[in-house]
Amino acid sequence: MEHVKVAIIGSGPAGYTAGIYSSRAKLKPILFAGDKPGGQLMNTTLVENWPGTESGVMGPELMTEMRKQAVKFGVEIIDKKVTQVDFSGELKKIWVGDELFEAETVIVATGAAGIMSGVPGEKEFLGKGVATCAVCDAPFYREKVAMVIGGGDAAIEDAMALTKFASKVYLVHRRDKLRASKVMAERVMNAEKVEILWNSELKKVLGDKLVERVEIFNNKTDQTQEIETSGVFLAIGHKPVTAIFKDQLDLDEKGFIKTKLSYPAVTATSIDGVFAAGDVVDHRYKQAITSAGMGCQAALDAERWLEK
Repeated sequence: MEHVKVAIIGSGPAGYTAGIYSSRAKLKPILFAGDKPGGQLMNTTLVENWPGTESGVMGPELMTEMRKQAVKFGVEIIDKKVTQVDFSGELKKIWVGDELFEAETVIVATGAAGIMSGVPGEKEFLGKGVATCAVCDAPFYREKVAMVIGGGDAAIEDAMALTKFASKVYLVHRRDKLRASKVMAERVMNAEKVEILWNSELKKVLGDKLVERVEIFNNKTDQTQEIETSGVFLAIGHKPVTAIFKDQLDLDEKGFIKTKLSYPAVTATSIDGVFAAGDVVDHRYKQAITSAGMGCQAALDAERWLEK
């Protein structure tokens, strides 16, 4: 059994940033990176909106550099998945298989993953035309055809973001009425570049090295058609990685961790000494930069909590 002051669960921008700040504060944190370190940015290509990178930076490269920086300042990184936690006591217990760690404070930064539709070709083209964040990638589709799958507010936001760059945007929805709010629905239906494919479902993603076209099935006519597109954006929701915390922390109806969002510790959870940051909390912005900012906040909140 190992005792630490700060344990960080998660290795995306929030986790690594929390590690950098905690280690520079001489708190000697341990970071559990999981079996797939780096978070969602490991599935992206060029990131153009990360400050200080004029020419952009590849997602995996950015996460590798953040990891190196964390290690440089003394973060101990364990590339294993946390399998169980118990936050009920003064010392928080964390298990990695049969190995037990006890921490005075914990920062949860396990992130969220875009919900996939499960159709053939989707995983193969993830990061090569298939994506889950149009706000992030819309500029890559200048004068190209793009497609959004979904019918809620998130799908509408993605479609509208793409209209600023793409020549045409398909919105594919399996029903004959959008789930989005009335204002958002009216906005997309009045958008000149958007064509809504009602009663339609994505069935297959096709292409060579990049997405070139998709198969769309009309569940009303039972007809299938191929449509050319350079990008497929899945906007059917994000699922936070919070399964092991459901009996430990207060979660909202979608499974995201609730934080106090108020002074003196905006990242504080329902359990004293446990903080949360990044996409595991944030279901609105979902940006690397906001996650990193929250990771900084969580580290500072944890540091001040320990000082008390």
